[in-house]
Amino acid sequence: MQPLNLPPAELKLSEHNGQSCVFDILRRRYIRITPEEWVRQHFVHYLIEHKGYPSELLANEVSLSLNSTTKRCDTVLYDQKARPRMIVEYKAPHIALSQKVFDQISRYNIVLRVPYLIVSNGIQHYCCRVNYEQQTYQFLREIPDYEGVKD
Repeated sequence: MQPLNLPPAELKLSEHNGQSCVFDILRRRYIRITPEEWVRQHFVHYLIEHKGYPSELLANEVSLSLNSTTKRCDTVLYDQKARPRMIVEYKAPHIALSQKVFDQISRYNIVLRVPYLIVSNGIQHYCCRVNYEQQTYQFLREIPDYEGVKD
């Protein structure tokens, strides 16, 4: 798999039914490795190991209902009261982080109304903070540590 612009992660890799798989520490099972899954696993490890996010407050592949359809957020951070605080959307490294990607995560946020949105293709990462009172958003220079987003 392609090297990413993230710290190295110690991933558990395995073969299952002739397919390369990676152990997802949040779902606690092996998942087939795709380029997007490669990004997800590295990013989740980055959040936990380098940014201090508690693994028990993170979930992968979170279903939500939007306009009578079921969608899945790639990763969601919850607070201690199980309220969503952050949505992370991943793309494969060769996929550009275009307006279409930001539109996708914005649609998910219609339902979840989180203060933080992140998109990453493993090479580029964008994080913004949403201010609902002022109806604005601000792109941040870096992904905040958990201490900065937990309130």
